[in-house]
Amino acid sequence: MKLEDRVMRFIARRHSVVILRSELAQLGSPAQLSRVLSNLVKTKKLVRVSVGIYAKTRLNKFTHELAPAATFEEIAAEVFRKPGINIAHGKLARDYNASKTTQVPMLAIVDTGRRRITRRISLGSRFITYERSGAHRRKEQQP
Repeated sequence: MKLEDRVMRFIARRHSVVILRSELAQLGSPAQLSRVLSNLVKTKKLVRVSVGIYAKTRLNKFTHELAPAATFEEIAAEVFRKPGINIAHGKLARDYNASKTTQVPMLAIVDTGRRRITRRISLGSRFITYERSGAHRRKEQQP
């Protein structure tokens, strides 16, 4: 069985939309995986979200073309959930959800707390922007 067939079977058995390259590592060498993954992206069976992160695709019933199998927000949330990174909505989305404003936030902004994240997560023209609410502060020295 070819490596591409094994990778496709592995991906089809996963319930999650997001596939990490590290999950495929046991199937073949890094060079072979790179070749297979780039071929799957070219044929639009997968969509590249970030370095080593891919998303499944499915047939869009309106355009009859392959499109990501979930919304950008769902894919981004799963990307952070897989390695166990806790995130929250950004300040603009929190204000909107708390009815403090009627302005609908258009940008995907996530609050990472004290954690510094620089990974670029994008899908098409949309991308994640990070904000840190719990910026590092020095402890007050007590006399």
